[in-house]
Amino acid sequence: MGDNKDRDFFSHKFPTTSQVMEEMKELWGMALPITAMNMLVFVRAVVSVLFLGRLGSLELAGGALSIGFTNITGYSVLVGLAAGLEPVCSQAYGSKNWDLLSLSLQRMVLILLMAIVPISLLWLNLERIMLFMGQDSAITGMASLYCFYSLPDLLTNTLLQPLRVFLRSQKVTKPMMYCSLVAVLFHVPLNYLLVVVMGLGVPGVAMASVMTNLNMVVLMAGYVCVCRKREVVVKWGCWGVGGGVVCSGLGQLMGFAVPSCLMICLEWWWYEIVTVLAGYLPRPTLAVAATGILIQTTSMMYTVPMALAGCVSARLGWLRQKKIGTREWCADSAGSLAGLFFFFFSLFVSVRFGVRI
Repeated sequence: MGDNKDRDFFSHKFPTTSQVMEEMKELWGMALPITAMNMLVFVRAVVSVLFLGRLGSLELAGGALSIGFTNITGYSVLVGLAAGLEPVCSQAYGSKNWDLLSLSLQRMVLILLMAIVPISLLWLNLERIMLFMGQDSAITGMASLYCFYSLPDLLTNTLLQPLRVFLRSQKVTKPMMYCSLVAVLFHVPLNYLLVVVMGLGVPGVAMASVMTNLNMVVLMAGYVCVCRKREVVVKWGCWGVGGGVVCSGLGQLMGFAVPSCLMICLEWWWYEIVTVLAGYLPRPTLAVAATGILIQTTSMMYTVPMALAGCVSARLGWLRQKKIGTREWCADSAGSLAGLFFFFFSLFVSVRFGVRI
């Protein structure tokens, strides 16, 4: 009897071509807007680097060092923690558990609010840390200036990162793309106004980035409040004595968030630390500036794999909860998703090696 069950399971292991094509179509419909959104975020970073370069090589080097430091100590942590929301939200959406979906979003915002406290202390002490590590004093001074005016961005990211995961887990990708497009369209005028017209220099570039992210948050939050009322059940009673329901589930969510954070941090750190290491070269100003441009340019290559990975994760969680217990899903969908993932992974590797050759 057991052999028949095993045979029945393995008989559904390999999907048909039509199933693979259907899964590819479904996933690409989700991944394409996310890829476009990632490209828009990349454009925003490029614009900031261009305006830093317009100010001078020292300003560009200081901005690049600050961007590397903030990515290592701040943004990678926030993005990694928010990624832990993915399996919970996608499965809650699949089972139409709107209370859990909304509570998970609130819990993650609370987790990120706690995380930015030590991060902000690191950012405020960037100059001391970099000087202790033997970095150039002029570059470090400029980097600390950029980092100081980027501090409000920690607050915007405590909402922005969870909102992105929250919407992506529900297959709401096009509104995110449009919100990012509108915000990035104002990024160039903001930089021009603050840097060129008002002459704020490096602080102007930092403030423009903060305001662009704030615009994204306002637009996405507005969309959620207006168009996704059913999924967002903000129960203020949950924030009663001792935090109530919201705080009671923090431990379980942290069980997903911490491993995700470690994985993403390790992936980011080996890349961003190159900017810090460039400061030890004989001509640190030019080295750090050039490395900053290189890092921002090569980050474009990760837009498609990151979008695809996020959408695969969301769809897996959604399908698992919707069709939990059916062997057909475990075999057919998992095979289709794995095939699609390896296809894009091999394509990405080929492109990377092709560029290097």
